[in-house]
Amino acid sequence: MTKTPEQSVPIAMRPTFDAVTALTDAFCREHLTDEYTQLCRKLAAALARKRPSPLLQGKIQTWACAIVYAIGQNNFLFDKSEEPYMSADELCPPFGISKSTAGAKAKVVRDAVKMGFYDPEWTLPSRIGDNPMAWFIQVDGLIVDARHMPREIQEEAFRKGLIPYLP
Repeated sequence: MTKTPEQSVPIAMRPTFDAVTALTDAFCREHLTDEYTQLCRKLAAALARKRPSPLLQGKIQTWACAIVYAIGQNNFLFDKSEEPYMSADELCPPFGISKSTAGAKAKVVRDAVKMGFYDPEWTLPSRIGDNPMAWFIQVDGLIVDARHMPREIQEEAFRKGLIPYLP
């Protein structure tokens, strides 16, 4: 059985986690999707598990905004051609945070969890099929897209947890 983000948060960090996720949950419910809600909770839990947790320094509103901002960046939230779309100028005011502060803290968040661009771990489930990084595997020393490999290689990659699902 997989633990939920709430179950994996240290007891001492639960009040902080609860305060941050109350803000991210409300924001995502009003402006984004349930997928964003779940990824923001996962990211808040990951930050709460850090020792020392960065969430203990600064305002809860700043961290909540930075978490949504970081997840949004990884999922093209700021791209007008994507759905949902929201500009950074629209994302930050509900948290009472400036865009520059949110962007700077989002970088701290991304660095803390080693979130790279197109990071499959922080990609919305509905977008994972379009994320090329989720499909790259190494075969005989070459990096290849698993979607274009023979079925038996895809099955082995899936069994090993290297790709999110069988294409």
